[in-house]
Order: sequence, then structure tokens, then C-alpha cells
Amino acid sequence: MSAIVVSGGKQYRVAPGDRILVDRLSGDPGAELTLDRVLMLADGDEVQIGQPAVEGVTVLARVIGPAKGPKIDVLRYKSKKRVRVHRGARAGLTAIEILQVGGKPERKQAKAEEPEAEEKPKKKKAAPRRRAAAKKPEKAEKAESKEAEPVGA
Repeated sequence: MSAIVVSGGKQYRVAPGDRILVDRLSGDPGAELTLDRVLMLADGDEVQIGQPAVEGVTVLARVIGPAKGPKIDVLRYKSKKRVRVHRGARAGLTAIEILQVGGKPERKQAKAEEPEAEEKPKKKKAAPRRRAAAKKPEKAEKAESKEAEPVGA
């Protein structure tokens, strides 16, 4: 049984027992994770192709640990100018091992098992603050005071 799954925007063909490198995933070594986006599931002669994904099918995997991809060197230079720039990068990856292909997701019933909590009274919202009274424009006050003064004084 094999499947094509999507992780980190890339597609991988997997089967139980395979170890693959995928883009960095959060998870401690030994933690199990579920890959939900299964594009194709092949079981012998029987093939299921999803549009876009096969519904109700998941792939169970275990995190092996972090890893680094191959080093990519980026060199840039300008001839006759003594300008040389060297930069390197290595992609952060996660090694995972495929445990099960085609398993149906388990339904969590945690909500049904939780005891009903007592309803707490809601806190009252504080009254909105009052805004300060609008100030009169100062220009209007100056214009009024100039009109009151005699011109030739």
C-alpha cells in the first residue's frame, strides 16, 4: 500500500516503513503526527485518486528528528572590481518515518467526557469614557476682539 501525501507544499510518495525528509515540522523526536492531505492511495490494483484529496484517509508518521539539507553556495562577483560575495544556506528539515498508510482518523470524544462546568457570571463592561467638550476655535475669538478695538487707537 502506498500513497502520495502533501507536506510543506511538496508531494511525497510514501509506504509503511519509509523514511523521508520533509520541510521543518514542529514536534519532538518520537512524537507521532498525522498527514491529512492524501492525494492518491494505491492498494495493489485498487487506486483512489482524490479531487483534490482522498477523504477519510490519513497517513500516520513518527518524527525521527531534525536534519539539514545540502549546502547551497551562492557566489556573486564583479570582474575587475574586487567585489566578491559568498553566501551559503542549508534548509532545515525533519526526518519522519511512515508508520501506517490509509488509516482513518480517530474521532476525539473529549467534549462528551468533560463534566459540565458551572456558568460564571459575566463581568460588566466599564462605561465608556466621556470625551472633553469641544474647544472653540481661537481664530474666531481673536477676530471678535479685533472688532471691538478702535482702529486708530
